[in-house]
Amino acid sequence: MKHRRIFIIISLLVVVLFVGYNYLYSKNFSYIPEKGFVPDEETAIKIAETIWYPIYGDVIEYEKPFNAELIDNVWIVQGTLKTNKGGAAYIEIQKKDCKILKVAHGK
Repeated sequence: MKHRRIFIIISLLVVVLFVGYNYLYSKNFSYIPEKGFVPDEETAIKIAETIWYPIYGDVIEYEKPFNAELIDNVWIVQGTLKTNKGGAAYIEIQKKDCKILKVAHGK
């Protein structure tokens, strides 16, 4: 009888610790800024450049200035076409968590 009580108490402690640990380190515990991780146009453009340069290289320099527009909580950032030939860099960045939804470059 005594061993059974000890077993039950230890089992309950393990369950409580497990549930508490999962609660503390779940997504509910993550901090998200009030304005999201990408709060403005300037931040969206900086993130876009950070993604584009390793992929497309210095070609991106010729597409400045970059334009950013917020549509349905997604930043759409695009390069500027200077000629009728070719295309421009394009990226979609989620405002809330900075998730990259799409990266492309026209030809």
